[in-house]
Amino acid sequence: MSRPILIVGAGLSGAVMAERIANDLDRPVTVIDKRNHIGGNCWSEIDSETGIECHKYGSHIFHTSNREVWEYISRFTEWNTYQHRVWTSYQGRIYSMPINLQTINSYYGLNLTPEEAKAFIQAEAAKENITEPRNLEEKAISLIGRPLYEAFIRGYTLKQWEKDPRELDPSIITRLPVRYNYNNRYFNDTWEGIPLHGYAKMFERMLSHPNITVQLNTDWFDIRDSISPDTLVIYTGPIDQFFDYRFGRLEWRTVDFTIERHNCADYQGASVINSADPETPYTRIHEFKHYHPEREDTGKTVIYREYSRFAGEGDEPYYPVSTEINKNIYNKYKILEYENDNIIFSGRLWLYRYLDMDVSIKENIIKIRLLKNKLYEK
Repeated sequence: MSRPILIVGAGLSGAVMAERIANDLDRPVTVIDKRNHIGGNCWSEIDSETGIECHKYGSHIFHTSNREVWEYISRFTEWNTYQHRVWTSYQGRIYSMPINLQTINSYYGLNLTPEEAKAFIQAEAAKENITEPRNLEEKAISLIGRPLYEAFIRGYTLKQWEKDPRELDPSIITRLPVRYNYNNRYFNDTWEGIPLHGYAKMFERMLSHPNITVQLNTDWFDIRDSISPDTLVIYTGPIDQFFDYRFGRLEWRTVDFTIERHNCADYQGASVINSADPETPYTRIHEFKHYHPEREDTGKTVIYREYSRFAGEGDEPYYPVSTEINKNIYNKYKILEYENDNIIFSGRLWLYRYLDMDVSIKENIIKIRLLKNKLYEK
C-alpha cells in the first residue's frame, strides 16, 4: 500500500514536486497553502480597474540556460518575447543597470571605448587596494570603484537591507555583473520571457492533474498534529518556524507595495526603475503593463512602489539576510533536518537562500528523482 503524500506550500517548489509525483510517479498527492491562491510569490492576477496583469508580490521574470528546465516548464505555458531591462534613478537622472558602458560614460560624462572603460574602472577600483573583500561594500568597490558604488549601490543597499553594507556578505553583490559594452539586458540566459497568459494560468495547468488535490486557506501549523504518522510530508516553508524558533528567528526582508492607477498609456517607460537615492523611501517602481507588450493597450496603467523592511510575525518572507549571525542560526536548524525521517524539505524558505525560478525547478526535479523510493512503503 502506498503512503499518503502531503505537500506544504503551493509555490514553485511545491507545484513542481506535486506535478512530478502526480504525472511521473502516478501517485495521488495533496497540496495545502495558507494563502487563498496557488503560485506563492510568483502569483499574478488581473487588476480589475485597468485590466493589466500584475505580479502581486513584485516582478518575476523567467530566465534560464538549462534546456531541461525550459522544456519542462514550457509544458504548462507559452511564452512572450519579453527581455528584462532595468533602469536606475539617481539624483534626477536615469542610468542603465546593471552597470555597463552606457552607465559608466553617462555617470562620468565620458565617451570611453570598451577597453578604455575597463582600464578606467580598474584604476578606480585599484585606488582602494582591496585584495580580499570582507563584506559587500569592499566587494563592490573592488569591482567598480568607490564613485559608482556610492552612486548606485550604497543607497539602494541601505534601503533594501536596512544594514550597513559593511555588515553584509560580499556574495550578495556578485549577482550584479559589470559590462564594458552597451548590452543592457539584465539577464544573459538563452531563454527568457513572461508566461503568455500569466503565471496564474501556468500554475493552474501545473496543478490540474486529477491526482492532485489542492486545499487553500490551510495552514500547516494548524493541522500538523492531526496528520497521520504514515503520511510523507514535503515541507517548503520557513525552516525556523518548522522547529518552533528553537534557536531564534532568522532575519528576513519583506516588502510592502503602494498601488497607483493612472489614466495614461505609460507612467515611466519601463517595467522596473530602481531608486538609488537614499532619501527616496521606496526601492523601485514596477509598471507591469511592460511585461506584456503583445497585449492590447487600454490606455491605462498601474504601478507598484516597493518598500523594503524587516519581516515581522505574519509577514511574507522575501529575502534572507546574509550575516554571520543568521548563518550560524540556520546551521543549527539544518542539523535537525536529519531527525525527521518522514519529512522531505525543499524550497527557498527552507534553504534560507535566494533561488531564481529555474534553479528552484531544477532542484525539485532532481529531488523527486532521488527520493522516489521514499514515496513507497518499505
